[in-house]
Amino acid sequence: MSTDQYLTDEQAVVFGRFVGDPSQAELEQFFYLDAADLEGIVERLGEHNRLGFALQVGTVRFLGAFLSDPLDVPWSVVEYLAAQLGINDPSVIKRYPERVATPNTHAREIRRLYGYGDFTGAVVEDLSEFVYSRAWTHGEGPKALFAHAVAWLRRKRVLLPGVTRLLKSVQAARERAVSELYERLAGAAMVADPGLPGRLLGLLAVDEGDRGSRLEALRAGPVRLSGPALNRALTRVEQVSALGIGAVETSGMPASRLRALARYGVEAKAQSLRRLAEPRRTATLVATVEALSVAAVDDALDLFDALMASKVLGPSKRAAVAARLETPPELEKASAVLARVGRELVSLLEEAGEQVDVARVWARLEKVAARDQITQYADTVGALIPDASGLEGAMRVQVVRRYRTVAPFLGLLATVLPLRATVKGQPVLDALSGLEALRGRRQLHKDDVTEALVPAAWRAAVFGREGVEVDREAWVLCVLEQLRVCLRRRDVFATPSTRWGDPRAQLLDGEQWEQVRDRALTSLGLEGPAAEHLNDRVEVLDSAWRRLTASLEEAGPNGSVRVEPSSTDGRTRLKVDRLDALEIPDSLRELRGQVASMLPRVDLPELLLEVHSWTGFLDAYTHIGQSKARMDDLPRSVAALLVAEACNVGLTPVVAEGHPSLTRARLGHVDANYLRSETHAAANAVLIKAQGEIPVAQAWGGGLLASIDGLRFVVPVRTINAAPNPKYFGQGRGLTWFNAVNDQVAGIGATVLPGTVRDSLYVLDTILNLDGGPRPETITSDTASYSDMVFGIFALLGYRFSPRIANLSDQRLWRATPRGAEDADYGSLNDVARNRVNLARILAHWEDMTRVAASLATGTVRAYDLLRMLSRDGSPSPLGAASTEYGRMDKTIHLLALIDPLEETYRRTTHTQQTVQESRHRLARAIFHGRRGQIYQRYREGQEDQIGALGLVLNAIVLWNTRYTDASINTLREAGNLVDDADIARLSPLGDQHINMLGRYAFTTTPSGLRPLRISPDSAD
Repeated sequence: MSTDQYLTDEQAVVFGRFVGDPSQAELEQFFYLDAADLEGIVERLGEHNRLGFALQVGTVRFLGAFLSDPLDVPWSVVEYLAAQLGINDPSVIKRYPERVATPNTHAREIRRLYGYGDFTGAVVEDLSEFVYSRAWTHGEGPKALFAHAVAWLRRKRVLLPGVTRLLKSVQAARERAVSELYERLAGAAMVADPGLPGRLLGLLAVDEGDRGSRLEALRAGPVRLSGPALNRALTRVEQVSALGIGAVETSGMPASRLRALARYGVEAKAQSLRRLAEPRRTATLVATVEALSVAAVDDALDLFDALMASKVLGPSKRAAVAARLETPPELEKASAVLARVGRELVSLLEEAGEQVDVARVWARLEKVAARDQITQYADTVGALIPDASGLEGAMRVQVVRRYRTVAPFLGLLATVLPLRATVKGQPVLDALSGLEALRGRRQLHKDDVTEALVPAAWRAAVFGREGVEVDREAWVLCVLEQLRVCLRRRDVFATPSTRWGDPRAQLLDGEQWEQVRDRALTSLGLEGPAAEHLNDRVEVLDSAWRRLTASLEEAGPNGSVRVEPSSTDGRTRLKVDRLDALEIPDSLRELRGQVASMLPRVDLPELLLEVHSWTGFLDAYTHIGQSKARMDDLPRSVAALLVAEACNVGLTPVVAEGHPSLTRARLGHVDANYLRSETHAAANAVLIKAQGEIPVAQAWGGGLLASIDGLRFVVPVRTINAAPNPKYFGQGRGLTWFNAVNDQVAGIGATVLPGTVRDSLYVLDTILNLDGGPRPETITSDTASYSDMVFGIFALLGYRFSPRIANLSDQRLWRATPRGAEDADYGSLNDVARNRVNLARILAHWEDMTRVAASLATGTVRAYDLLRMLSRDGSPSPLGAASTEYGRMDKTIHLLALIDPLEETYRRTTHTQQTVQESRHRLARAIFHGRRGQIYQRYREGQEDQIGALGLVLNAIVLWNTRYTDASINTLREAGNLVDDADIARLSPLGDQHINMLGRYAFTTTPSGLRPLRISPDSAD
């Protein structure tokens, strides 16, 4: 086995060697000399021997091997060790190898003193078991497993063997894990149904008259938004279910391995799957069809939800509003006449006293209008004036007219989907099951329906039609709307499902919860008694109120925050002035101009390849099957595809048929097998780490502050993963790229959302599933991303949620007073602090609140599903209400800090980080310039992959700009220019005037080292 099958030439060459300078953290971890180290070192004669001995100790810890030349180390390592040993002249190390026997003798002593052994005997078997377990659980490729094996040997103090020998050991263990997975999956299929493997193999056949295989037909999800399209989507669910894959027991197999197999099966062509040997072919098909069974259910429910919103409820509401607008003239005329009749009648009744002459009354009224006109106008007003249900009731009458939209899929909706329900949702599910039996019946009676399921807004439509006891079509639409509501609240859920499953079943519970409870709560800082924790939070809130009270008194009546009575309701409110923009000093303006003029001009392809030469981030792209040898010159192909996707220009501009790695066939193969969301995330983690190591990025922040916001894209093709919003998409439909950026300007995570759904439901998922970088402590967002409940969940998870909230003067502020205690006196703010947090409600649900937090932190449940279940579309569950009460304390603490008139740092930091995000979105728009910046991917996976490529290229540009900005600052300082650290902190790596992203693209050259800066600092303008 040659090493270049799994490692690049560079990786093989640097095996067991230093690559650049170790980081400060690595120096402290591996090269710090404790008392035991020093005891063995001081015995050596001569500074050069003591330093050389220490150097070999640190080297073997760091590399896991001794170097043939012990001085083949970065000079920073020598200086770090010399400082600890009190050696003023580190260059004495050059004398260390003068006597060849000394380094060898020292190496043998270090082996004895520190217990280093060789890669022989039981160690080989132990490593094999470790690699096998890792490969079985995570499904990593040979390169990643090789790195883990090296780290394991280093921890176990086993000296590294030769690179080829270690590779063979790692690959043998990996192949054993892979083979076992194939055999167990294929065996499980045979146990479930001996005929199942044959049926699965039949999916790869192409029926007469069809262009693709049966599997390809099942892989094609819905793209149209219509009743017939949903019927086809439900038929797809039925076809996948009929294969019997649900009977295969896969619970004991690692989910990550199954996902990797399924991804390959979904992406690969049927011919490629047919060529696979057994049992791999059957195992791949089992994982693929199991994934398709979940995807088919999710797609069908996505389509049902979007169809009800866009084709039934939305148009009905617009029609009801339009009908209302048409009624005023007729209503005005009838109302005017009836008003006059009413006044005349009141006058007559007052004159007549107790005796009323009916004939006289009518005679007087007929002077106003004829008797039949009065009756007609009364009927007109009765018809035009809405009943108690108002616009909602009128809307439901319009909904009934959309029955034809839902009729095509009624037959399959209740019978095909694997729906389950809670106690609250079960009546709706029962009603859904009974819809099919009502088809064809002309008349329904109240005994045929569940009257309790008919809300007030629906009663007129269901029971109010003249001559009909129950309107069948209205009842059907009423049930479907209730089903949609229950699905969104997760009172009705699908099993199995990824996007519509039951979050309650995914929460830590029972023995599993007891096993991780103490450890999880300790990591979140929630381990103490609930009463003590709440008392601490109440004290923090009380301190925030007192601090603002003192600040207002000190700022006086002319401060930026004042207590004023409202002009509308007379209540006391806080009047908060807008934050003034920071002044730009001349030194900062000059520095920005100097740096911008010094950045080299570069084409985007060259930029990507240059960043790869620094970081190796393109090596994170691995084959989807995890079994292929690495292709020659793969990074160049990947870079070309990233440009094609991120710039939205397609393959034509990046194809170069004369270059083997850039042919259309090669790029098509790499696109299908290497580019996907997981590899984008892995590559992004490398860029995030590299960004955080650059000094100028460290001046911008420590990565502990992050912002989240959405960037909108129009999707002009038919897809169910897009939704309308005239404000952002005009007459079309679109999606939102919801992304997180830290204060070092690195994009650290993202989520793709259909349309412009409420951001607050996704902000937690985005933060809990980051690609890399340090865990942020403070999260900023815009107003759409906040709710009291989100504040509460963030606080439980240990984050400081800091959204930029509009209309600060109108926000409700809360105080908390423990039972039996007197209200604190906040002086002029007492009237503002009139809302009270219900601490008893929090205490009553504390155990479940902490279980929810631990489940989110460990990734067992999706935050979106959980928030849907807790919030119940504005009618929160008891647990949701308790989380909301808890969040009100944290929200008030945030708001009080935000409006402090004497300390603007907190508020300004929030605004600054949101401005960084907006500037980053501007750069993303500049990159994504092709095809008018619109996304033409039809399926969710394709959209996520393309936007993932955009995020990755955006991070690469930011990293490139940051490194050259850092080099420019160093050059300016070396030339004697004074550069203020405060000005450096306000520089930005988000410029693009020097980057060419247009035209055809070349991927043929990569510079050695950094490019020359454009002009000398002395002549910079």
